[in-house]
Amino acid sequence: MMDRPVSPPVIRQLDEAAINRIAAGEVVERPASAVKELVENALDAGARRVTVEIADGGKTLIRVTDDGCGIPAPDLPLALARHATSKIDGSDLLDIRSFGFRGEALASLGAVGRLTVTSRTAGAEGAAITVTGGRMEAARPAAARPGTVVELRDLFFATPARLKFLRTDRAETQAIADTLRRLAMAEPFVGFTLTDGDRTLLRADPESGPPMAALAARLTRLLGAEFTDNALAVDLDRDGLRLVGYAALPTYSRGSSAQQFLFVNGRPVLDRSLTGALRAAYMDVLSRDRHAAAVLDIVCPPQAVDVNVHPAKSEVRFRDPTAARSLIVGGLRQALAGAMHRASTTVATETLAAMRPEAPPPPRVYQMDPRPAPQMIRAATLWQAPEGFAEAPSARVEGAEDTTPLPLGAARAQVHGNYIIAQTEGGIVIVDQHAAHERLVYERMKAQRDAAGVAAQALLIPDIIDLPPADAERLLELADDLARLGLSIEGFGPGAIAIRETPAILGRVDGAALLRDILDELAMGDSTTLVARMDAVLSRMACHGSVRSGRALRAEEMNALLRDMEATPTSGQCNHGRPTYVELKLTDIEKLFGRR
Repeated sequence: MMDRPVSPPVIRQLDEAAINRIAAGEVVERPASAVKELVENALDAGARRVTVEIADGGKTLIRVTDDGCGIPAPDLPLALARHATSKIDGSDLLDIRSFGFRGEALASLGAVGRLTVTSRTAGAEGAAITVTGGRMEAARPAAARPGTVVELRDLFFATPARLKFLRTDRAETQAIADTLRRLAMAEPFVGFTLTDGDRTLLRADPESGPPMAALAARLTRLLGAEFTDNALAVDLDRDGLRLVGYAALPTYSRGSSAQQFLFVNGRPVLDRSLTGALRAAYMDVLSRDRHAAAVLDIVCPPQAVDVNVHPAKSEVRFRDPTAARSLIVGGLRQALAGAMHRASTTVATETLAAMRPEAPPPPRVYQMDPRPAPQMIRAATLWQAPEGFAEAPSARVEGAEDTTPLPLGAARAQVHGNYIIAQTEGGIVIVDQHAAHERLVYERMKAQRDAAGVAAQALLIPDIIDLPPADAERLLELADDLARLGLSIEGFGPGAIAIRETPAILGRVDGAALLRDILDELAMGDSTTLVARMDAVLSRMACHGSVRSGRALRAEEMNALLRDMEATPTSGQCNHGRPTYVELKLTDIEKLFGRR
């Protein structure tokens, strides 16, 4: 077949309206994107209060009102032109100190909707200008308060195909609320309001006081007191970067990443490297299916980060990404270590909820309160405990009462061979002895490894373990690294491993079970760094050296375990993220029995 000549395509210059509609596809994906751009403009204008009104999920109406500096009437037509901005002069695109800087938002919104901007500066008359589907009208005088009102109606009416990609009104409203919530976290000294007709969906009045206190108050309002009650303050400087915010205790983990909010210089960002660093920071204290809750801001010189990666400005690129990652990992691990044995209050709340019936009966009048009636006392004296009754379900701790105030109290009993009951000044603590000891062993093994390697004990007779050849080869590839963890292995023929030494801290262990657990960890571990992988292996090893369920403990052993927990960072949760103890206040216990 002969080649036929092909006419070259004609190159055309697109008109301004088409260019703006194309740009709108990148800048404005949905109503929430429009709200983000308009509210960020308000913040750049120095607004102290921002009100957002919407209708039909923002599809038919978005109105943003602010009390910022306003736009001079002569500048209104230029403000709606593409690539016109007051934020930068174009000389240095790495010195960005504002939310907006590309000069695309208003032009894009005017290209796909009906946009009206009404503004007034201090000491001047107000003016308004309208753009409909890219066609701009002349500016006109208008009555207005100082500040700016941007009204966007019928979003995407000029590009009907885009409307098909929008979700339900409810889903779009939720997206707008989430967007405004993130911006409200970044600016606690600014007031935000979101309304949908007569409904107020979000209200956050301006906070006052020191920055960290103001942020805590704002987060309490937006995320609830449960978050701030169980969050650790983070404020760390390293390598010219600063990390500030709040990170929740591991036992306040979530089933999704919905409560992870990351900012760079106050700008909300969605950055996979930063969320990966957040996950790495909690790797030692959370299971793989749980997610940390945190609100964190990386503060750095503008030149250290490029925010001009995408028109939506939700992605950033650090000049030194390793420094940003290590700041998050190191800062959060430092904060978690400083919390020592502390566990979240939600553990006790969930425990109390489990003790209460699902449908509680109406309040009853307790005749025994405040003191039992004589007939009840007589009835009680008729029953005598059979010999050995108290020892049957539990191991009691005899001796004088210990009045020393201790965070985790003094041991009083061991029940069901696994749970230690301790009495504190204001209640009781129930400790899972296996989970707690597993964390303690793990932390000691990490400390030994970091100091000089985990101490090993030589086996008198090597333990020979038969494995599939592929598994044996995988372990032998890590033999040198395992040796630093106190586990010395070598090949012993095809598919066989000889264990020469085991970590001394583990005592006597089942070699076959230990190797199988290590292989399981290596198979499903999602860590990419060798240190993280070896930490995961250490965690598996620690389980083999922990106090087993069913083992009876003496009083001194139980109290020693409590004191070690108090002195060990992150001992409030086991290696898998589960709580190691539950604390119940006396007032809560009394409520369970109707005494309060």
